[in-house]
Amino acid sequence: MNQNRLVTVGLTALAPVSWGSTYFVTTQFLPADRPLFTGMMRALPAGLALVALTRRLPREDWWWKAAVLGALNIGAFFPLLFLSAYRLPGGMAAVIGSVGPLWVAGLAALFLGEKPTLRTLLTGIAAALGVSLVVLKAAGAFDAIGVIAALGSSASMSAGTVFTKRWGRPEGVGPLVLTGWQLTAGGLLIAPVAFFVEGAPPALDGRNIAGYVYLALVNTAVAYWLWFRGIGRMTATSVTFLGPLSPLTAAVIGWAALGQALAPVQLLGMAIAFGATLAGQVTPEGPAKSPRSFSSTEDKELELSMDVTSRPVRR
Repeated sequence: MNQNRLVTVGLTALAPVSWGSTYFVTTQFLPADRPLFTGMMRALPAGLALVALTRRLPREDWWWKAAVLGALNIGAFFPLLFLSAYRLPGGMAAVIGSVGPLWVAGLAALFLGEKPTLRTLLTGIAAALGVSLVVLKAAGAFDAIGVIAALGSSASMSAGTVFTKRWGRPEGVGPLVLTGWQLTAGGLLIAPVAFFVEGAPPALDGRNIAGYVYLALVNTAVAYWLWFRGIGRMTATSVTFLGPLSPLTAAVIGWAALGQALAPVQLLGMAIAFGATLAGQVTPEGPAKSPRSFSSTEDKELELSMDVTSRPVRR
């Protein structure tokens, strides 16, 4: 693995590492039983902030493409994710979600021509097995709605990853702009459903607000920017094999912050899942897009994000 690819993998991996804190923040900081409101608060403020920051709107067919990607990656994924988090033990939800590499392998074969190899399938199974050993516990009643929600969230995110790869990005548009479009579209999709199903927003205290600010900025705006950046530079299958880092991070946070013990079998599971994550990165792949055009756009976005008040946007 050359240095540029190593940097790309490392930066992209920060996204699922950040997402690994979602269960902790949801259960420790947020109001109970508000999955739709939580999904909206995670997506819409971050999306509107990025659109305002980048000052770039979709054009032509990218209006509907951004809406579709926003629905898959955000609008359907967030509510289903939080619904599963509220109704299932965190370990069970994480195990169901860990089948993402297998979802992506099948969808990538259909829509991207990335034929799954036996190695890919075995690596995906190993990742799910490793996650199972880490987080799945015997305790906890089976909840059909929670299981369906977890499966749906995994399928939705997997489809969003594949179609993000298939459609790429418009000329001159970087991942920061694309992230803003998708978060806004997804948040707008969630908002009316949240108010119709859950009613008026709950009263929020300082702890709730801190949780939502963290989810919107670090866990969503920054993490999804890194994720979509990675999709532009790696194969869909390689990107999704970073997904097991999320439940592994959740387990480490549970151990460090909540005093949850890690048994030897869980440590074995961590080793298996982490090994599968690494194995998913060594499959051969060609460049997805022109690296020069992407890095140029991303350099402008980095400058914009660091000094938006003193530097006009040039597109």
